[in-house]
Amino acid sequence: MKAILISVMVVGAVSGWLAAAEIAVEPRLKARLEWFGDQKFGLLVHWGAYSQWGCIESWPLVEVDPWARPDDLKAWTDRNKDIGAFIRDYWQLPKTFNPKRFDPQQWAGAAKYAGMKYVVFTTKHHDGFCMFDTKLTEYRTTAADCPFHTNPKANVVKEVFETFRKEGFGIGAYFSKADWHSEYYWDPKRPAKARNPNYDTKKEPERWGKFVEFVHGQVEELMSGYGPVDILWLDAGQVRPPEQDIQMDRLAAMARKYQPNLIVVDRTVGGKHENYRTPEQEVPDRALAYVWESCLTMGDQWSYKADDKYKSTHKLIQLLVDIVAKGGNFLLNVGPSPDGEFPEPALVRLKEIGDWMKVNGEAIYGSRPVPPYKEGSVAFTRKGEVVYAIYLAKADGGGLPETIELSALKPRAGSELRMLGVAGEFLWAIEGGKTVIRIPAGVRQAPPCGHAWVVKFELDGK
Repeated sequence: MKAILISVMVVGAVSGWLAAAEIAVEPRLKARLEWFGDQKFGLLVHWGAYSQWGCIESWPLVEVDPWARPDDLKAWTDRNKDIGAFIRDYWQLPKTFNPKRFDPQQWAGAAKYAGMKYVVFTTKHHDGFCMFDTKLTEYRTTAADCPFHTNPKANVVKEVFETFRKEGFGIGAYFSKADWHSEYYWDPKRPAKARNPNYDTKKEPERWGKFVEFVHGQVEELMSGYGPVDILWLDAGQVRPPEQDIQMDRLAAMARKYQPNLIVVDRTVGGKHENYRTPEQEVPDRALAYVWESCLTMGDQWSYKADDKYKSTHKLIQLLVDIVAKGGNFLLNVGPSPDGEFPEPALVRLKEIGDWMKVNGEAIYGSRPVPPYKEGSVAFTRKGEVVYAIYLAKADGGGLPETIELSALKPRAGSELRMLGVAGEFLWAIEGGKTVIRIPAGVRQAPPCGHAWVVKFELDGK
């Protein structure tokens, strides 16, 4: 991960979405971005050999990059006692990787119940360990020195993609453009202390050219051998021209030769190959005028951490509402355990989110933002002339008030007001220029769900 937000210019509407100025959106891609915008809620999974240690994925290999520092100061101190030994042992982690309880159906079942619609899986992180049966390196789950290679599910990407696809998910392939294990990115004969190549790519074009072909070859394997793929989610934004040109025009064309409907996300780079934006570990404070997705962790760390601090269900639901009201998708990350299972706290939260979504999903899926997006404790989404006013509980366990007041958006005269999950209409009136919605006592005492409640009405066209 480790992204940097970028700014873009806005030029106009594209089928209900606004496009970034530097992107010439073709009709097929317009349709795919509309599809993406309908999904709203996705699952990101960081899993690899590093999960055995519960450490941050890949980044501890980088000696002088401040982003490599873990939140756990003790872990950072222990690493620095003998950085050479730490790096040596890290590279050997695949030799003990043997997740015998890996069951992608558990993941897919939990995500489907939660209401997630697409998955983005880490096929390869920056450390270069491949979770698929690549023919271009031995640093992979199916290699002879990885004990998991004898397991029928050793080709992890194949198992994950096939399982989620059968459950109706869109499929996203996370792939790091950097590869710190490749001799063509980090020359093993030279010190490698930063995230970039440890040689001058302009002075050694032959070495860099071999790396470019290596990257293209692995992407081609993923695009041609793992069924329909909806999103190619490229990480390592430092890999960009002029110093690290991996020839994105050619790479994207090759990928779409196999996957004509592919959305390409060249994260943080900008331009025509970053088809949507991915603010990381944050939610923008306003609606953005282009297609976007906030990627956030359920805990504090992207990959598994035994004592991780998970966000509450209340927090996660309110994040979902906030993101969707501003026009984005919520890509929520879970890090499976070394054995290949979702941690129990993650399963509990996915179940509770799913309970909420079964009542209120109508206000989420396929919706689009409507100004002013939020008013006090109420967020808004819209489908045509129908508006969903989502009242956010002020605290975990908080309840509904006697009335909800709206100033910015007004129901059409004679419009029925209904709460999702509740039979019957609600009384409402215009008082002092505000729409006052009265919540019946019975509903306040026995609401259809917790955390947030949705009132639906037709918008006054005026």
